[in-house]
Amino acid sequence: MPDTPSPLPLPTPSSGPSSSAPLPGDFAVVRMGGSSGRLIRIGQFLNGDGFADYEHAFVCVGDGQLVEAQPGGAVLRPLSEYDGRPALWSTGRIPLTDEQRAAVAAAARSCLGTPYSFADYLALAAVRLHLPGGAPLRRFVASTKHMICSQLVDQCYQDAGVHLFTDHRWPGYVTPADLARLLS
Repeated sequence: MPDTPSPLPLPTPSSGPSSSAPLPGDFAVVRMGGSSGRLIRIGQFLNGDGFADYEHAFVCVGDGQLVEAQPGGAVLRPLSEYDGRPALWSTGRIPLTDEQRAAVAAAARSCLGTPYSFADYLALAAVRLHLPGGAPLRRFVASTKHMICSQLVDQCYQDAGVHLFTDHRWPGYVTPADLARLLS
């Protein structure tokens, strides 16, 4: 198992110009508490990710705001919702042009209202465990009609023409732990 990446405190855009301040199009992974966090950790474990320290992901869209998948659908929230929580940011780790940043942020905003799908974790685990039904599961996971948080991040980058993963994974086959490993 790879070393656990060192979390960085969540930077705040209002703290002035800094190489660590998130820019539009950057994404972060954070830890979650409570029953949702435990369920996601179990889902990631079943998917072969181990008990990763990061259970949630979101995209910075500028103006101190983020887009994230939530059980009630993807929402726009202030970045300050995560102040003081350890986070891994793509800032400075995933190179993007200004045009790509704008495209990622626009793609994230276009996802607002997209339903969340805990069932995607089960489908991801079933594929990982080579259970029957591969083709329908692949279509289910690849559907952008419902997404878990990490799928939303990956889809926004794909919509902007940026491929985060080079391992030929199926569309949507990404967990918060996958994104954390990408940043470590």
